[in-house]
Amino acid sequence: MPSNTIDHTDMFMPFMRNVTRCESSLRELNLMWRLIEASAKMNCPQEAHSILPMVAATREGFQRLEGDLVTSLVQESLGKVLSEISTHARHVIDIMVRNLYERTADVGFLATDRQLCRFVACVDNDLGPVLARLREYRSKYTVYDDIMLMDLHGNVLAQIDEDSPVEGSRDPLLAQTLQSHSYVETFRATDLRPGKPHALIYSQRMLHPRTGEPVGVLCLSFSFQEEMQGIFHSRQNENARNIALLLDADNRVIASADPLWVPVGAQVPVHQNRASPVLLHGGRTYLTQTVAAQGYQGYPGPLGWRGQVMVPVELAFVAQPSRAIDRLEPAIAQGLLAHAHTFCPPLYEIVSAADTIRRVVWNGQVMTAGQSGGVQKLKAILEQIGETGARTNEMFSQSIRDLYDTVLSSSMRDSEFLTQLLVDLLDRNLYERANDCRWWAQTPALRALLANRTPDTTGACQLLEHINSLYTVYTRLVVYDRQGHIVAASRPTCQDGSSVLGTSLASDTLAAVLALPSTQSYHVTPWGPSPLDDGKHTCVYHAAIRTPGDDNAVVGGIGIVFNASGEFAAMLHSATAGKPNTVTVFVDRRGEVLASTDPTRPVGQFLALPSDMQALPNGASLARAMVHDGHYCIVGCSASNGYREFKVSDGYRHDVLALSFESFGAVQSGATDAAQRRRTTLVSDVTAPGNQEMATFFVDAGLFALDTQGILEALPASAIATVSVGRLPYCVGAVARKAQGNITGYIWVFDLGHLLRGTPSQATPHSQVIVLEHDDRRIGLLVNELHGVTTFASHRIMQAPALTGYNGQLIDRLIKANQGQVLVQCLDVEKIMALLRRSSDTTAPPLPEPGLDLATPAPRRAA
Repeated sequence: MPSNTIDHTDMFMPFMRNVTRCESSLRELNLMWRLIEASAKMNCPQEAHSILPMVAATREGFQRLEGDLVTSLVQESLGKVLSEISTHARHVIDIMVRNLYERTADVGFLATDRQLCRFVACVDNDLGPVLARLREYRSKYTVYDDIMLMDLHGNVLAQIDEDSPVEGSRDPLLAQTLQSHSYVETFRATDLRPGKPHALIYSQRMLHPRTGEPVGVLCLSFSFQEEMQGIFHSRQNENARNIALLLDADNRVIASADPLWVPVGAQVPVHQNRASPVLLHGGRTYLTQTVAAQGYQGYPGPLGWRGQVMVPVELAFVAQPSRAIDRLEPAIAQGLLAHAHTFCPPLYEIVSAADTIRRVVWNGQVMTAGQSGGVQKLKAILEQIGETGARTNEMFSQSIRDLYDTVLSSSMRDSEFLTQLLVDLLDRNLYERANDCRWWAQTPALRALLANRTPDTTGACQLLEHINSLYTVYTRLVVYDRQGHIVAASRPTCQDGSSVLGTSLASDTLAAVLALPSTQSYHVTPWGPSPLDDGKHTCVYHAAIRTPGDDNAVVGGIGIVFNASGEFAAMLHSATAGKPNTVTVFVDRRGEVLASTDPTRPVGQFLALPSDMQALPNGASLARAMVHDGHYCIVGCSASNGYREFKVSDGYRHDVLALSFESFGAVQSGATDAAQRRRTTLVSDVTAPGNQEMATFFVDAGLFALDTQGILEALPASAIATVSVGRLPYCVGAVARKAQGNITGYIWVFDLGHLLRGTPSQATPHSQVIVLEHDDRRIGLLVNELHGVTTFASHRIMQAPALTGYNGQLIDRLIKANQGQVLVQCLDVEKIMALLRRSSDTTAPPLPEPGLDLATPAPRRAA
């Protein structure tokens, strides 16, 4: 987030049309309050002296709130854009790095392939079987566009890309690879891939099968451009305003989502930590986020590579067609807002400030009620106060709603992006597992083992151990015969000390493997506890092992036991790093948990999902606010869509949903009532003859009214002091009354909700205290929220029927407002006073004499 908010407010305001409109409306209202104050001072200073402090307080509070609202709207809008493009940039680099990690394992294993090594060492000279084997490999690992075998001098001995034939190479990577004991990663232009501006080559030296001396080099050419376009394409419809890039260590573009916009080879500015994200490129100003790779399984990715997303500042804040807040259930929206102090402190402060101004306006309406028949000049000012106060309340509500929507929609987009990243990582990871099992089933040593040509189980176990050391995502690898007996394994000893050697596969698994029709086929066991993974939940990938030669008879199979518990958990924890209030889970369509960062949702438990999430189409995502485990949460959900041919055209289906739950706080018991209060409006009968002005307010979701003549003012419930009141019924404390900044006395505050319903109320930041006076006695009533001063026609007011209970005793009239659509209950102040007096006659403290505040002398504060 930018550090200099003032400068950035000025910079971004011209591009934020909704904020500009809000600022214009706020300034207009600010001017109206100034005009009202000035008019009152000039035209009727004597008549208006009692209302001028209220007008001044409103104007001053409004001026402060105007600046806070605009600044917060700008900051939150900016933060929303930066968060979105940062997540997109992380998606670009993390997906690529995890893909390339698999390539480092592939080249290390294939370089030890005995058939290929014998050919490069000139022990065997038949090119046909070698090309067939390389093509077989390419048919499994479709991420490669070429595979080459070269001798020590760079002569190409075998190549599968017939469209770009190469006879030899003088590329320095040859010498570098021959001197290295590990793989070499090369990204640049090379004569190995003629006509391409750059190529990503993974090379490893090959050793003589008998002497162990280097005899040549294996090169795997990764389909870099195709892969990058796949990554870009998966998100290109998310926001066409953004441009996603992959950069090298020199900040040069090596892959671009739109080369006509930012071409490959261009050098672009990057966003450094704590620097301004506003960067200039090609005469255009961009918001930019640059993300370095996190690394995976110890592999850091190519040196200096980063993902970057740029969005032109003039397009960054274009309004989205739908608003997140409009899709929320009112109770959830209101409940979330009650926790604004935790997820958006500026929003919380603005809501509190708006409540303060609403209370001042309400006090002003009460103060001026009934005076409209006086001097004409004062009457005009009072009418302006009422009209401007109503517009002020409406403007606050809309501005707060806009800010709230910005915060919510940002969290929802984050949740969607997060779960999209997770399902992408999952599918790409499992794609490699399907490849591995099919390829390793073609290993000559394993085929010979099961065909009883070389029954060397020790050598087979060593080979599996070597593979497992390169491919660390597996718990173990097992080879079994046609009867399902495991004859070779890596890491054969289980956690309980037993060995998997000699044990047998489940009959249904064996039958499925023996029935696989070709070397392109594979079988995956259903998700669940597996004895091959020490009883942990996993999927085991199987492929048939066939006899050497032309008959290709199935003689057994290989099972590769994916360490699902560790790998899935690592994906989830990596994605939620730095998000302490967010948990993520993988579930299947039934809701069974495959992995979770939530300790209360262990693997194997079922998670109840909304029907639309459970049936989410493949590749789709959504986010919403909902109640989860007693908390208000932003929940993101994405459904897996496969990768390349995996789970798309290879016949295998296992849909996985990724979900994220970002908690904002516990469910609020009064959220439904608060939402109802926000939706309640009253229409004044201004022109009706014999009308009556009444002050209205809420208890729970019900509208109540009092005659304005008995009301002195409203005070914030936060001002209530806890005092020693003995057993005074319904009393919740005392508040101080002030005049010109000095305390003039204290009054007891009684819980009106407790009086009416019989159970204590729960005070909220919106709660208010209405100060009443009757026969020179003063008390405070705790209510949930203020509404306004409304004029009601006399024919809409009727006597209330006699009812039992305090509710019936205290309500003397009913008002059918809004053409009879809303019922307002009128309270009788005299009866309230009498009830409180009776209730306190036999309890402490005694009521004071008439003419004094109920609490005079001031009650002692509790220690």
